[in-house]
Amino acid sequence: MTASGDPVGGQQWPSLTHVTLSLSGFEPKQTRQRSSSIIALPAMSDLVQLSSGGICLRPWRDEDREPFAAMNSDTRVMEFFRSTLSRVQSDAMVDGIQMHFTKHGFGLWAIEVAGVAPFVGFAGLAVPEFTAHFTPCVEVGWRLAFEHWGRGYATEAARLALAYGFSTCAFSEVVSFTSAANRRSRAVMERLGMRRDPTDDFEYPLMPEGHPLRPHVLYRLGSGSLFNAC
Repeated sequence: MTASGDPVGGQQWPSLTHVTLSLSGFEPKQTRQRSSSIIALPAMSDLVQLSSGGICLRPWRDEDREPFAAMNSDTRVMEFFRSTLSRVQSDAMVDGIQMHFTKHGFGLWAIEVAGVAPFVGFAGLAVPEFTAHFTPCVEVGWRLAFEHWGRGYATEAARLALAYGFSTCAFSEVVSFTSAANRRSRAVMERLGMRRDPTDDFEYPLMPEGHPLRPHVLYRLGSGSLFNAC
């Protein structure tokens, strides 16, 4: 539900509603390897499943591709993206997500909601491939199908992913960025307890000059603040 475009696994795809976990002040809880200044967790992290109440962040399945493609072709879901995605582009995004798990040991999980649907969207951690004053960093993001908006799933899924990033990955600060016009995403960030300093706002480098989605706002959250906001 947000408005950026970051390449993952070599593919250029519109980014997600997201939060970014800054590596500034990172103190690892266990030995890890660095790749391009980004922490690489053990490869088995792609088997991690996170759950809270009826929401589950789980590994992707082949059957998720069809509803994901339908979601990415919905102009309501993609309002703050440069364009909708074709089936080929959507499948390439899934491939990139899976390659990201292999490379970094964490990534974007599929969201399943018990008693509602086996797939409603995604949420998780990703490494953006652009330069800004807050990078290198790890992005945590979500995107949900339109029929599942307004039920609190995005906020709950974000909390699960952020908790994993803080407790397991040991990041010390979270920043969230989105198009300045994306009020829905900004409301989720604020429900998570994030705060914006206008001096942090920036021009998103993967949007062309003059594009209405290029101006982005930045929100920050310290690791100890997430759980106080829950």
